Amino acid sequence: MSTAKRIVFIGAAGEMCRVAIQRFAEAVEGADWKLELYDIRPEVLDDLVELLPSGSVSVGSFDLFDGVALSSAIEGAALVVLGAGPYIRTAEPVRAACIDNKVAYLDLDDDEASTRAALVLDAAARAAEVPIFVGCGASPGLTNVMAVDAARDMDSVDRIDVCWVTGDEGAVPFGRAVLDHAIRGFAGQCQTWEHGRPATHQTFVETDVFALGDSFGAAYRLYECAHPEAVTMPRRWPQADRIRVLGAIDPPPVNGVMRGVALAVQSGQISMDQAIDFVNDVMTDKTGSPAVWRHALSGLWGMIRRREIGAGEVLKYLAAAALRKHPDYRGITYVRVTGKRNGEQVVSIRRVPVSGPGTNLASMAAATGAATAAFMVLALEEIGQRSGLLAPEDWANPEKFYEVLARVGHAQLPAIIESVVVRAPQ
Repeated sequence: MSTAKRIVFIGAAGEMCRVAIQRFAEAVEGADWKLELYDIRPEVLDDLVELLPSGSVSVGSFDLFDGVALSSAIEGAALVVLGAGPYIRTAEPVRAACIDNKVAYLDLDDDEASTRAALVLDAAARAAEVPIFVGCGASPGLTNVMAVDAARDMDSVDRIDVCWVTGDEGAVPFGRAVLDHAIRGFAGQCQTWEHGRPATHQTFVETDVFALGDSFGAAYRLYECAHPEAVTMPRRWPQADRIRVLGAIDPPPVNGVMRGVALAVQSGQISMDQAIDFVNDVMTDKTGSPAVWRHALSGLWGMIRRREIGAGEVLKYLAAAALRKHPDYRGITYVRVTGKRNGEQVVSIRRVPVSGPGTNLASMAAATGAATAAFMVLALEEIGQRSGLLAPEDWANPEKFYEVLARVGHAQLPAIIESVVVRAPQ
């Protein structure tokens, strides 16, 4: 029996990967694809399988660090999609196995260090004629495509600012791998592109204020963070003076809590397990460890002291948390490219309008999963045409991607992307 139509998902039970699987299955309904879903917890996939076309899905489990089991699972597949984290541990063996088995690979990796490690695979992937599609989510992913789109408005690119905000999703716990990655992102080093060359900064130290629009207003503060866009985009725009990624969690005081906890982990004052337990407790309306609250409050005080936030807003946040009140979810993706056109300075902006209740992008998982499904649809058309290490800016056509994203995201195109071009920096 031919296996040319098989798609293998590793880490299929992850919240973002579940969305990607369902949206992809809807997009290719009627086509002859077999979806193989693997996870260390296969039993939790039963509800997802019920939503997929009967007979098109199989479920299993294996240890991805077992080379023989991994090769057996992916051999002959048309595409392998990695949704299991943390990517700094999981991506390397799966990418290597895909190259060895000459199988196309795609992930939604948002880990900077893992992405840097992937760059060295380009020559091996080209020699094997295998495409390794990395960073195929919302950020990175959609943001990279938005940057390509905006850069077409100018003759040369001087600066790229990639911005994201994700919000409170209510009393819902996150997976430990997700929180491990998030906490590490609030302290430590990040690679950025500055003065036309790679540079290393401390995360969440450099800040900037952007007019994100909608309910975020004309002055919303964001923080530089470790993200893959600053690693891969300089390959496309090496002449750019500055490429950076800035992000924030909404409401703003949460950034202080996360920063304080992350610094405590970095300095060895608490363990990562303590930090993850605390964040999940606070997110799910539990009290949280007093020993860790000491560090969280230190992070909040740091924001007040640096005048990034007012004491009143912090007190309002703490009061709402004590009453177990959650704000409506808000999230946005915003890319600003600055450059020259006909000798004049131009700023071109692309943004996804604010998401939330009643929209097609009502959570981080929904936004990322829909983007991954769109990338999968396009990647299947590219297999056999491309090879090597491919970030979205290397291969995804903006118009085609927006059209597929609107389809898999159950949205009209204007709800997916907005753009503005001005002749002077805002």
